[in-house]
Amino acid sequence: MRYPNFSFRLVFIFLISLPLVLPAQSGRRPAPAKNGMVTSSHYLASEAGKKILKEGGNAVDAAVATAFALAVTLPSAGNIGGGGFLVYHGAEGEVTSFNFREKAPLAATADMYLDENGKIKNNSNHAGPLSVGVPGTVAGLWMAHQKLGKKDWKDLLQPAIDLAQKGMPSTWDMQGFLSRIRSVDNPMYDATKKAFLKNGKDLYEPGELWKQPDLAATLKRIQKHGRDGFYKGKTAKLLADFMKKHGGIITEEDLAKYEAVQQDPIHGTYRGYDVYAMSPPSSGGVAMVEMLNILEGFELKKIGHNSALYLHLLTEAMRRAYADRAQFLGDPAFNPDMPVEKLISKSHAKELRQSIDLYKASESDSAYFNKSLLAYESEETTHFSVVDKEGNAVSLTYTLEYGYGSRLTVEGAGFLLNNEMGDFNPIPGLTNRRGLIGTKPNLVASEKRMLSSMTPAIVAKDGKPVIVIGSPGGRTIINTVMQVILNVIDHDMDIAQAVEAGRIHHQWLPDVTSFERGSISPDSQRLYEMMGHPIRFRSRQGSAMGIFIDHKNGIIYGAADSRSFDGGASGY
Repeated sequence: MRYPNFSFRLVFIFLISLPLVLPAQSGRRPAPAKNGMVTSSHYLASEAGKKILKEGGNAVDAAVATAFALAVTLPSAGNIGGGGFLVYHGAEGEVTSFNFREKAPLAATADMYLDENGKIKNNSNHAGPLSVGVPGTVAGLWMAHQKLGKKDWKDLLQPAIDLAQKGMPSTWDMQGFLSRIRSVDNPMYDATKKAFLKNGKDLYEPGELWKQPDLAATLKRIQKHGRDGFYKGKTAKLLADFMKKHGGIITEEDLAKYEAVQQDPIHGTYRGYDVYAMSPPSSGGVAMVEMLNILEGFELKKIGHNSALYLHLLTEAMRRAYADRAQFLGDPAFNPDMPVEKLISKSHAKELRQSIDLYKASESDSAYFNKSLLAYESEETTHFSVVDKEGNAVSLTYTLEYGYGSRLTVEGAGFLLNNEMGDFNPIPGLTNRRGLIGTKPNLVASEKRMLSSMTPAIVAKDGKPVIVIGSPGGRTIINTVMQVILNVIDHDMDIAQAVEAGRIHHQWLPDVTSFERGSISPDSQRLYEMMGHPIRFRSRQGSAMGIFIDHKNGIIYGAADSRSFDGGASGY
């Protein structure tokens, strides 16, 4: 590691280490509870999960109920037509995870989006029926419940069915989507208009009762038949017929063959804590543990939260981990030689740490351009965290990719479909500075799962969960979750302060750091820029949903990020 060798640099290091920050919390306090807690991006879904906890369900039961409720209350990201990941840490130390990331259909090929000139046809990897991956959410929730659930499956669907059937207040957060979908003139979206607009043509006003009868009927089939209520029978036929009608390639065979996977999460350590997060095809666990390993070598508490030096060190750790992410990670079923153990090792972190200059920004290595680059990931995802009375914990992140996914609703079934196929590298062999990548680990292939940044995580101490955390935000997710963990462990923040604090994001390429507008002090920003870091501003980064378990006093604290429009923490 190179250190400053003259007095000006010593003075500069002193200045940039001063914690010149705005308040970390906007008047928020964590919600306390004794027996259980759910934090999610919609208060009604949090209430549904809490109801299951109060009726004797465990954390997995409540997670299932919350996930299905979000499919009703938060259609921009809550879903049964998408996929995601669940990390579980039991009160007695059992740790596992469930991978229900979407798959490419059987008929998918590496060049399926290209025209005769090798260019992407009509944004077809992000829009339209070819953008839809085989959904995984129902299979994942079913598997988690069968392995770890306690209550009857039928009870867990009822809150969502009631919300869909009896109705819920339409929200201000949906107004933009409703206006856009009303103006679309394409028969592919007629079912979406029917599901989301009054009489298929008028906007529901905020607060107006909105019912979803087709979705309620689909949820009842899942309630009655479990996994097969989605992947076989009427729902599967409706989905496959819709695909065929509009030029999609998902078939009833695709649905019948889909399976979720129970797998080991990534495990790392940080200052005496155990860190568990999702393993590939999520890149979140690998990248976050790699960054924490790098940062463990610095005295972050003394350096000061969101001081210029602190932000510099975070940025340099992010830069290195995201470069590794882009080069090496994908679906392990198709990439058996990924160097995961090396990437999360302390020795690898030490080598990377020694390459960090304390007073000068690194340059993102342009040599990587012909190897890999990060593709676009939508930030419209959702996360929720659950802790039950016994201390079992669930961290679950799932998504449709874009907000409202493909915007395609299955006719007669009432649910939106994802557009996750856009997370694959679309043009084999082509990588450029605009964001297109063509590297092999994440090319489209039949039944392959696309790479993800989702980072549901649980931090434990002495074998017991302490922090349950996750966030939406596309590629920013990993950095958001890491910063919340640092805020608690290194800076002694409560979970609400940790969630509300200002965040930054760097992803290796493009070589620029995003600052949440107004969240970092002008002095820290100026000193940070003097070190050679270009910055840009954004409105908000992520929407973390966190829980902290105070084992000493027997209190569970929940925090729903105020960046979430309808979020809520609900405990008892």
